[in-house]
Amino acid sequence: MLELLSHQFVQNAFIAGTIIAIVCAIVGYFVVLRQQAFASHALSHIGFAGATGAILIGFSSLTGTFIFTVLAALGMGTLDKRLAGRDVEIGMVLSFALGLGILFLKIYTTNANEAVGILFGSILSVTSYDLFLSIITGAITLLFVIFLFRPLLFASVDPEVAEARGVPVKLLSSVFMILLAAAVTEAILIVGVLLVFALLVAPAAVAQHLSKRPFLTILYSIFFGLFFTWGGLLLALLFHGPVSFFIAGLASLSYLVIVPFAHLISPHLYNTFYHSNRENKFNVEV
Repeated sequence: MLELLSHQFVQNAFIAGTIIAIVCAIVGYFVVLRQQAFASHALSHIGFAGATGAILIGFSSLTGTFIFTVLAALGMGTLDKRLAGRDVEIGMVLSFALGLGILFLKIYTTNANEAVGILFGSILSVTSYDLFLSIITGAITLLFVIFLFRPLLFASVDPEVAEARGVPVKLLSSVFMILLAAAVTEAILIVGVLLVFALLVAPAAVAQHLSKRPFLTILYSIFFGLFFTWGGLLLALLFHGPVSFFIAGLASLSYLVIVPFAHLISPHLYNTFYHSNRENKFNVEV
């Protein structure tokens, strides 16, 4: 194991995984809070069409993924709070994007191995250029989240009141969707299109059952994101299996183990989440 960790490609994988896990954990907190998990799943499939389209014309798959997800995110952002009720429309776009990606693969099959990496992740093949892009994109995303944290939190918890108090809710929605697109693009690098939930939604979904304070919930989310990523990498190196499988497995097991016992871990928190009235449903302690 120590010999494996001395290899450059393994070190690149751990560095990229750490950056992406932190970014996805923080953005994922707002995804869960805003109930936009399905939208993030749709963006990953749209990113697949972008990646395969980029391969078709000779560009980087990462570039194609980012361009397609940003364009789709801008479209979703214009729906603002109406996005939560558009599951059918989003599902249709998701299906079309996946079919478009398959069409691109059929037309150009020379780089089929790269397409498999897009679907299931290829963190152990992260290059220095990919690592550089991950660091730059991750840093920019985190800076935007820090700068917009309070108004974004307010708009996510109670958009009607936030809008009445002058918060630009619609603009924040569009900006957040772009940040989500960046996080989805990075997550695809690790777990692939099909398992984006494992890094983008699962850490925050588990964390929200352990705390209702935003900062503490985000810290829990980061912890679980790093645990899933590092644990998945170590297990993959130890058992010579796919990294994305172990990451998704750890995420699923953690959710299935922690959530049913949330009332034992924190009875007060459990009662707050599940037995509060409508006024207190989205009560967030800052």
